[in-house]
Order: sequence, then structure tokens, then C-alpha cells
Amino acid sequence: MYINKEKLISYIKKLTEPKILVIGDLAMDEMVYGDAERISREAPVLILQHTHTKPILGGASNAAHNVATLNNGKISVIGVFGTDYQADQLFETFKNAGIDTKYVVQDRTRKTTTKTRILGSITTSITQQIVRIDRQTNTPLSKETEDKVINNIETVINDFDAVILSNYHIGTLTDNVINRTIELANKYGKKVIVDAQRDLGRYKNITSMTPNLPDTQKSVGFTLNDAESLEKAGDKLISETNADAILITCGADGMFVAERGSKYTKIPVFNKSEVFDVTGAGDTVTAVYSLALAAGADPVYAALIGNVAASIVVRQWGCATTTVDELLSAVEKL
Repeated sequence: MYINKEKLISYIKKLTEPKILVIGDLAMDEMVYGDAERISREAPVLILQHTHTKPILGGASNAAHNVATLNNGKISVIGVFGTDYQADQLFETFKNAGIDTKYVVQDRTRKTTTKTRILGSITTSITQQIVRIDRQTNTPLSKETEDKVINNIETVINDFDAVILSNYHIGTLTDNVINRTIELANKYGKKVIVDAQRDLGRYKNITSMTPNLPDTQKSVGFTLNDAESLEKAGDKLISETNADAILITCGADGMFVAERGSKYTKIPVFNKSEVFDVTGAGDTVTAVYSLALAAGADPVYAALIGNVAASIVVRQWGCATTTVDELLSAVEKL
């Protein structure tokens, strides 16, 4: 495909302008590091000497973090925390990332979604994940909490240029939350981008969505193994959701954009040989793609910018972010 580099650069420079609202399953990845000391006498397990703990924004929070590093913190989140110790940690992590949390709802009956990874190193160059502990409440929101979330959405949505619905299926995005968000976004002329793993046809009258290949296959009910099947899948999702465009992320095979009017674009992956960790790359694509759409880019150029961003973050460990300067530098090397 032909890429107009000047056009691409102009859109990247505009990523600092839009204001984005992320609504969804806010979460924290707690990375606990230690040096392997010896085998315990109590059980055949390693004893780690704790070195440090690093909180990282995960789930919908990671999409917000990716936006924040690109648009200088013009970002707010709406979701649900518990009233536990992890909530304080997550509030502090958001604050340090420059992300507004004043519209977050706290519910003492729910856990603050936290994924704790215990990582041990035997040498300074090798760190391995030993175990992961998940804290989360998977049930849908109570009526009281749902009403508070919807009220906050109604209060602030008109202040933003685009909304990201980030669904990790932990319970925040109920049918009522989804439908009211989309209704208001359409009323006020805001873009709505969906990042979800299943039930893709649940989202009606949206701007776009960013499913990966396996989730798209599950949703449409057939295997995607060539251009024809990708086109068929894109058309089916556009028909089901009334979206302007569908961005399917295909891992090592790049991306595929389907637009209304049977317009299709295959985008190759960048820096394929430099992949280190794909954790959170999907959140990065969604965040950057949404920013670019809100900045006026068409779906293909928005996807191209998301592709470049993904090529940067997969070279880092864990959920990572990128900056406008890094994107510009990467584009210059294309």
C-alpha cells in the first residue's frame, strides 16, 4: 500500500489535541519483584527477597494511560473501584500518570480489579513470572452503582471529542451503560470506539471497533485465513454494529481495515523482528487509533498510526506507552 508520509506525520502531530473519555473496566497490574534466594523448607517453592513493587495501569486503565502520554493528559476515566487498599494504589497510579479520576465510582461491595504478578530473578538478566493473583468482581454492577456511572457519563460526555468503551468483561459495561453512552455520543457528535473481546454485535451505531483476529473469528463464526474471509468478516461486523469502520488486529500479520462501501485495506506489521512482549499492545492500538480518528484522520491512517505505536510498545516489558516524539521518529525510519 502507498503511505503519504507527510499526511501521516501531520496526523501524528495532531494527537495532542483531542480530549478522550475512557469508560470501562479499570484495573491495575501490580508487579512484585524479588531475587531468588533459596528453596523453602516449608514447601518446594522459591523464597524471594523482595526488591521492589511497581504498579502499572492495566485493562481499560492502560488505554487511558496510552492516551495520556500522547495528548498531555487530556483524558478522564469512568469506571468502578472498590474501597479497598488496592483502590488507593490505583488512584495514586492514575494521579502519577496525569489521568483525571473524579468521575470514578466507588462501590464497597466490589473489589478493585488488580492482577498481581510475582516475578523472580536468578540472575540480573533473567526475570520470570512465578505466579499471578487476580482480585476482581465479575458480576454486573448493582443498579445503584450503574445509575451513578450513567449519571457521570451524562454529566461529562459533551466535554470530550471521543469515547473509548473498553470492555474486559468484568462487569462495568452493562447494557444500560453501553447503550446510554452511545446514545449520548451520537447526540453530541462524539466518536465512539469499542475495544471488546466478545459479543461484538452488542454495540450499535458506533464509529469503530478494534477486535483482534481470534475474537473476530468467534464473533462472526468462521475462520479468517485470507483476504476474502477478512472482507466478509468486516462487512458482517459493519452490518451488525452500523459502524463506519472495523479495525481487525491480526498479530504478526498486521491489521485489516474494513470501511462502509466495501472498502478494504491490509496494513503490514512494522518492526516484526523486534517483538519482545505483546502485553497491552491492543490497548495501545485502540488508544492511538481513537486519538487519530478524533484528530480528523481517516480509519486507514488512524490504523497506520496505531500500528506504528504497537511496534514501539511491543519492544518493552509489560503494559507500555509511547509518545508523539517516538511516533514521529519511528515514522521517519519507515
